[in-house]
Parts: sequence; structure tokens; C-alpha cells
Amino acid sequence: MLRLSDARINACPDTNSGLRNDLPDRFARNFVNKNNNSSLDRLLTGVRLLVGRARHQAGALSAELRKLGADVIEIPFIEIRKPRSFRALDSALKNLSGYDWLILTSVNGVEAMWERMGMKSRSDTFPWKSGASGPRPRAKKDSSSAAEGGICIAAIGPATKKAIEQRGLNVDVVPKEYVAESVVRSLRGKVKGKRVLLVRAKVARDVIPHELRRAGAHVDVVEAYETVVPESSRRKLQAVLKNPKRRPHVVTFTSSSTVRNFVELLGSDRTGGRGRPPHIDLEGIRMASIGPVTSATLREFGLPVDIKAKEFTIPGLVKAIARSLAEKQIPNA
Repeated sequence: MLRLSDARINACPDTNSGLRNDLPDRFARNFVNKNNNSSLDRLLTGVRLLVGRARHQAGALSAELRKLGADVIEIPFIEIRKPRSFRALDSALKNLSGYDWLILTSVNGVEAMWERMGMKSRSDTFPWKSGASGPRPRAKKDSSSAAEGGICIAAIGPATKKAIEQRGLNVDVVPKEYVAESVVRSLRGKVKGKRVLLVRAKVARDVIPHELRRAGAHVDVVEAYETVVPESSRRKLQAVLKNPKRRPHVVTFTSSSTVRNFVELLGSDRTGGRGRPPHIDLEGIRMASIGPVTSATLREFGLPVDIKAKEFTIPGLVKAIARSLAEKQIPNA
């Protein structure tokens, strides 16, 4: 088993007015038996779906939708950037062996953390040593047993878990629901008196650090990346929404950031940061949400939640879109 302290990690102690957006008639004919998963094949033929994930991440969602025959439009609502300063992250990584828990909330966080590890290993600033899965910290001399010195890893969601495991490490806790509240429920009884490192985006909800501190943990929160509005998407998005031949039937949202940036890209003059975007007619467009936090953000901006995933993952979102359209949006015969 690969370890990150060699490996203290894993040695765990326990649009325009009047535009219509009707789904194509042939969509109904693609649905054979809505209780049979095989019926989802090519179900979305003729349906236009707008994917707003960051450019380097859109592929997975787009590919799954295209398998079902969808016409996928990719316009990123978010752009991932490096933080303005790596000081806090570098300090945390240098002292990684002093933590009991590492919490990673997204694939972006995993990638950013490991990229920084690799950069620092080349400069020999931190005590990394190379391995098949990339740079890893050397073991502490006083880490004589798993019970005495292991760092545990918690990950939100299977994609984050997979990204960590691809780097040669095991994940100790994946909450049943892939939201911050579920992480807190999973860890509340395990962290009293423990040091916890939370690696995340610059702007994120404070549920995890706030609640774990209440549970007696010492929590350090470090910024590994930030999400910004891609200005190049503004004209593209507005043009697509105003074009009857390209206007999407469904817009997908995979995080609260995608919702906020979607509204900003539409040029909303929101009051107090809230309110439905003006001037762009969204009538007839279905809003598809990956989970409850994203859904809450949609509602905050006055946008409907027409489709919501039961499993808060990309496959869960795809399944929710297919089934929702099949069950609720088929034109009457």
C-alpha cells in the first residue's frame, strides 16, 4: 500500500421574447420503457444540452450526454486558476505530517495539491521523495505505528476519491451524500483534538471548518485554486440563448459556482447579488442540478430546479436528465 508519509496518509487510526423551446417530437419516440435502463440509449437524440463545466472538465459530462444522442453545447461558466499566493498551501504541505486528517472536496483540489507537490519536490524545498504515483512526503521517524501517526483522508464524492486513488493512496472516508454536511456527519465523532487540513477553492462554503471546529478539531483551511468567470463565454452564451436553432432545451449546473457565473455571464444587474437575470428570456429552458447545494443556489437567483440528481455525481446528473425528460416532457400523442 502506497503511503504519503511513507505514507502517514492512509495509516488511519480507525433569451428573446416569443422564442419557444419545445423538445423535438422524435424525442418521444426514443423512449421505449422508462423502467428499463437500456431504454436510455439514444434517448436524448435531438435534445440540445448546455454544459457549463470548466473547459478541461466538460468532456466527461459531454461524452455521457452524447452517448444518449444529445446535441451538446459547451460554454464554460467557470475557469480554474492558480491562487494568487501559494504561501498557505506550501506551509501546510511542508508540515503535512503534523495533521491527522486531510479533506479534499473536489478533483480540482486534488490536482492542484499534487501539482504543487511536484513543483516543490523538484526544488527540494519540501522533503518529498519520488514514487510511481508521484512525489510523496518521507515518513516521520517517530511514526512507529498506524495507531500513533497516521493521516486519514476524507473525500467528497467518487470522482474525488478516484483522483486520490490514482495517485496511489487510499481514501478512508467518503460520505454517503456528496455534500459538506455529510462530511461533517461522517467526521464529527472522529476529530476532537485532531488537526485537520482542508484543501479547497478560494471561495467555498464554510460548513466543514465551522462544524468541525465546533466538534473540537483544529482546522486549517488552505486555498489551492480559485474559480473565475471566463469573460470569453459572455457573448457566446448570450448569442446561443437568443438563437432559436441553438437555444438549449436543458442547462446543466454542477456546482454553485456554475450557477453564480451563469447569472453573471447573462449580465444581471442583481440587487444584493440575487434575483433572476433580466433581459434574457429563459422560458422553456430546463435547469438541471447535480445536488442540493447547487439547487439552493439556483433558487436564490430565482431560477427553477426542473431536474435534480438523486446521486450527486456526473452519472447521476445524466441519469436524472434522461429520466426526467422521458417521464415528464414527452409531448402528448
